Amino acid sequence: MGLAAVLRDSPDLVVLDLNLPTMNGLEVLEKMRKAHCAARVIILTALGDVDHRITGLKAGADDYIAKPFSMEELIARVEALGRRGATPTAEDILKVADLQLDVHQRRVTRGAKTIALSPRELELLQVLMEEPGRVFTRTELSDRVWQREHEYDTRTVEIFIARLRKKVDAGYENPLIHTIRSIGYTIKSSTETTP
Repeated sequence: MGLAAVLRDSPDLVVLDLNLPTMNGLEVLEKMRKAHCAARVIILTALGDVDHRITGLKAGADDYIAKPFSMEELIARVEALGRRGATPTAEDILKVADLQLDVHQRRVTRGAKTIALSPRELELLQVLMEEPGRVFTRTELSDRVWQREHEYDTRTVEIFIARLRKKVDAGYENPLIHTIRSIGYTIKSSTETTP
């Protein structure tokens, strides 16, 4: 079965159709993420099926492509995900309060706890942590992380911010990811002021 192969072989990227014969793609994605499979996931979904796109992103997908699609577009999406994962940065370790991101090891910790993030979540967190205290608009984050015009970019960014908050801030007294009303998002210690 494809799921068993993914969990066994730990591929870098999976192109996942939501319409599968024995188990739907969302179930496969859920099982992958529960097994801490860090593979990048591009989901294939029917044209205009917004609910499935949003559900897939919330479940841990990194991107989606609508049917019908060209092979050139799929290849471009795969290459874009690969580029983002391999982009070096001048700083090896990014820190905000007790949150730490090792860029090269792609490892996130808060205090003594290791936080498992999907590749897109990690990329979004890296953008925020590279300029702590700076307020990013949703459009800026979409451009920096997804590197393309996204049909539902505002909603996609909101979904990924919610996913990050759940993993980075849930259970902590001092949240680090902040919403700046009508503008966007920033990451900072709650004792810091936003310029």
